[in-house]
Amino acid sequence: MAEVYYVGVDVGTASVRAALVTRQGLLKTTAEEPITIWKPQPEHYVQSSTEIWQKCCSVVKKVIREVQSDQVRGVGFDATCSLVVLDESFQPVPVTQDGDPQKNVVMWMDHRAAEQADRITNTGHRVLNRVGGVMSQEMQPPKLLWLKENLKDSCWNKAAHFFDLPDFLSWKATGSTTRSLCTLVCKWTYCPPAGWDPSFWTIVGLEDLLENNFSKIGSETCPPGSPLAGGLTPQAAADLGLNPGTAVGASLIDAHAGGLGVVGADVQGFDLPCEGWPITSRMAMICGTSTCHMAISEQPRIVPGVWGPYLSAMVPDLWLNEGGQSATGRLVDHIVKGHAAYAELQEQVNQRVPFTGADVYSYLNSHLAQMAGSPPDVDLLGSSIHVWPDFHGNRSPLADPTLKGMVIGLPLSQTVDDLARLYLATLQALALGTRHILESMKEAGYDIRTLFLCGGLSKNLLFVQIQASATALPVVLPDQSEAVLVGAAVLGACASQDYGTIQEAMEKMAKVGRVIQPNQELKSFYDRKYKVFLQLFSHQREYQALMKHR
Repeated sequence: MAEVYYVGVDVGTASVRAALVTRQGLLKTTAEEPITIWKPQPEHYVQSSTEIWQKCCSVVKKVIREVQSDQVRGVGFDATCSLVVLDESFQPVPVTQDGDPQKNVVMWMDHRAAEQADRITNTGHRVLNRVGGVMSQEMQPPKLLWLKENLKDSCWNKAAHFFDLPDFLSWKATGSTTRSLCTLVCKWTYCPPAGWDPSFWTIVGLEDLLENNFSKIGSETCPPGSPLAGGLTPQAAADLGLNPGTAVGASLIDAHAGGLGVVGADVQGFDLPCEGWPITSRMAMICGTSTCHMAISEQPRIVPGVWGPYLSAMVPDLWLNEGGQSATGRLVDHIVKGHAAYAELQEQVNQRVPFTGADVYSYLNSHLAQMAGSPPDVDLLGSSIHVWPDFHGNRSPLADPTLKGMVIGLPLSQTVDDLARLYLATLQALALGTRHILESMKEAGYDIRTLFLCGGLSKNLLFVQIQASATALPVVLPDQSEAVLVGAAVLGACASQDYGTIQEAMEKMAKVGRVIQPNQELKSFYDRKYKVFLQLFSHQREYQALMKHR
């Protein structure tokens, strides 16, 4: 009998990826294509849904090249939580001042709607209880309000469909406008089983979205992985190189696909503290440009500054809480590439291997080991330099987008050694930010015993080790390097009904690869460094208060 496969498609910030995945969760082939990001104004980041779909088709055709199309049983999509705008004929509507209709996607990291987000927060509406009490400018309501207030004629009045990018992809594949509970619950304030709260949209000035039973933003919903319509339409099947009717699962936000790809793995035999405990004792961390910290519970838990609780947003019938850091991989790149010694670092790397971006971090990790002399002493190189990592605001647990980054302990010199120490201190600060989120979740009743990491940053083993040591928790890395793609494929597997539930598919398709234990000798060091970390926040609050007075 021929092997069966599932296709997982992941639309990240800067690229589209696809994977052909076996029933056991093994990656057979992968492909990747870049996508364009435009920055027409400060804090404005936009993309093209047309280009994104074209790249989806390209990568899928590449990964299925060596198999028969009838061997592919299902397709799943995940994507960033960006906002796609289409007109009544499902054609692109511009979201920029220049009126270019191809620029019809407001990206997740677009912060143009900061003022609108503040106004929504100031309403104090009850839906805010599910987003940590603060409306983030990375969610969709403030972006919608910005479009209405700033591009009323060229965008708002022409728009007939507002999709989260994952739902746009599933619509493009199946013709179904049914939205995934993942997107609507996490980014749009939808709350099952009651649904939309009309009073919220009215009080924020978006009452026109109530028309036709909220048809512009979604009248019908379903849990992630549910089969949509009749599967692939003939047009989508031709675009993707697959058979019409191939099952398509309701989509996920990219971070949540990463959660599916790691957090449900069978951990028996790895001597982990979460073994024998329910899945609620685990936290998934999807570490890339930004980082999402996701934990699930059987009962709803309100965690100040942490999004949720969201019912069935990742795993059906379980509640999700989602913390996060707005800039992690992006911050590391900013710190390293913006340093005066970066050109010298590049020269040193080029002397060893042909230069690629990934090699910079491998080189820095080995350079720090040489500076320290022994592995446990690497962390101690960060004793005199401290970073507050919220260069792009704080998503969790403080929910304050106005916060900025801080660095304490910079010398007058600007050598590669100085760059390496600053890089190390940045990794440590990101790990202490995770600890800050964990402590908030613990106060709300969570008992997290193990961290499950995936994403680009999780391939940096120094980053992973510091996460373990700073939080005093073991870290599990997935057997397959691209866990987000496995998570997307899980959706296709569920839609095909080859697995009965998301939980069953997660357990069979997600696997433990490597376990990183915390360095117990560093517990006291990280306890002290965490105290300094919290003091940096207190000082920044004091500085802000002082400078408000003339």
